[in-house]
Amino acid sequence: MHYGLIKEMPDTEKPREKMLKSGVAQLSNQELLAILIRTGRENHSALDIAKDVLYYDKRGLAALSNITAEELVTIKGIGPSKACLLLAGIELGKRVLASEHYKDKITCPGDVYDHLKVSVMHLKKEKFFALLLDTKNQIIAVEDISTGSLNASIVHPREVFHYAIKKNAKSVILAHNHPSGYPAPSKEDKQITERLVEAGKIVGIEVMDHIVLGNESYYSFKEHFDL
Repeated sequence: MHYGLIKEMPDTEKPREKMLKSGVAQLSNQELLAILIRTGRENHSALDIAKDVLYYDKRGLAALSNITAEELVTIKGIGPSKACLLLAGIELGKRVLASEHYKDKITCPGDVYDHLKVSVMHLKKEKFFALLLDTKNQIIAVEDISTGSLNASIVHPREVFHYAIKKNAKSVILAHNHPSGYPAPSKEDKQITERLVEAGKIVGIEVMDHIVLGNESYYSFKEHFDL
């Protein structure tokens, strides 16, 4: 669908005017993106470009969670400045969501999955996290330990427990994603879990679990092994 120039649209259909009159919740994803994009290009409005951004990937809106500036500028009408505006808006949304979960109490592996799934959904590389917990199993912080295929050199005990000791955590929960979307653990996942559990015993900080995150499910080492 081609929208023509936004200035030629009725005021009731213009994204900014619509937002001011009816509230931001009434805008579609495309209209919200158009507000960030602001201006169009020859014969294409900001709404047209917003549609191109929204459907850059077959996964739609979810794919924007981890889109890069390099990918955005391949879309006609998106230059470095607009790419930065879009990335800033996306990152703010992720941080707002993360702040809502601050001090969440972890009661089961599903809580870890719910806390991290938005951050890791559709990542193209593995990311390893350490959730630092207090005496009530509330989250003190979530530390991003490493990016890349897991191995002993990338995920080292000193990195994990440095943050835990510094922030006076009582225990930690390890977590990482599988870009394939399937959470079944690899041999390396098992080896790293065993190594970090043993290191935790030495420093006196319990490793409560290691969660492998898939797109729609997770694998808990605690549920399958006696950590």
